[in-house]
Amino acid sequence: MSTRQPKPPRRSSLGLVVLWYLVDEPMHVYRMQKLIEAQGKHRVVNVKSPASLYQTVKRLERLGLVEVQETVRGSSQPDRTVYAITDAGRLAAREWLREMLVDTGSDYPEFLTAISVVFALAPGEARELLEERGAQLAAELADIEDQLGGNPGLPRLFLLEEEYRRVVIQAELAWMRTVCADIAGGRLTWDYEWIRHVAETFNPTTED
Repeated sequence: MSTRQPKPPRRSSLGLVVLWYLVDEPMHVYRMQKLIEAQGKHRVVNVKSPASLYQTVKRLERLGLVEVQETVRGSSQPDRTVYAITDAGRLAAREWLREMLVDTGSDYPEFLTAISVVFALAPGEARELLEERGAQLAAELADIEDQLGGNPGLPRLFLLEEEYRRVVIQAELAWMRTVCADIAGGRLTWDYEWIRHVAETFNPTTED
């Protein structure tokens, strides 16, 4: 007989938010969507697709972390399924939260990947694109400042994610501006022949 333990359910950021909403009270998906918008969670979890929240809830149900409590039928609106968290869901929510607070190696951002091969573009084009990203970051930073300044009575505990986003974006924006300045000033540059020389010097050979 196999004694292998079942794998714990794979965590997700949106799944964690959903579970913690249901820790507070059972609710339907439309209520979750409204809370995500009202609390600004759409700035920290990916809910760009309208179906993503439904898909996440269904996945949590398949995993046994949430369950259907009831279906609310209304005369002027579609039927709405109310979900409740299970005991397994409560355990998973706490475990996911603990893991996410300490794990620094679980994410692979697209920007980090792009930067690792930015030499595939000409320096001038790379600088233009980084400046475009910088403009977007500056706009996002202004929005964060509005969020932090627009809720004077809200305890700091519920603004920590915005504080973190502000620090991260400020650091990235400062770094990006130095990179762009170095490219513009010719202190950071490259061309095909130089890249090929570096590859021949540092890449492992087939005999290694």
